[in-house]
Amino acid sequence: MRIKARPNAAKTEIQAIMEDETVKINIAAKPEKNKANVALIKFLAKEFNVEKSNINIISGAGERVKLVKITK
Repeated sequence: MRIKARPNAAKTEIQAIMEDETVKINIAAKPEKNKANVALIKFLAKEFNVEKSNINIISGAGERVKLVKITK
């Protein structure tokens, strides 16, 4: 799953699904010390009803566009 993260937002929520099927997500955490990635993983775990350990950021951990793998 491709995700375009927008850190430092008012609240964590899905904002839109873009034409290329990238999911744009607002994240209510600062992009420092991995806080935004942790918040993103927590949000996705809740949305997909899986454990946080089943979500891995495959690439883009330090960037806005990330490739994320979710397993059951």
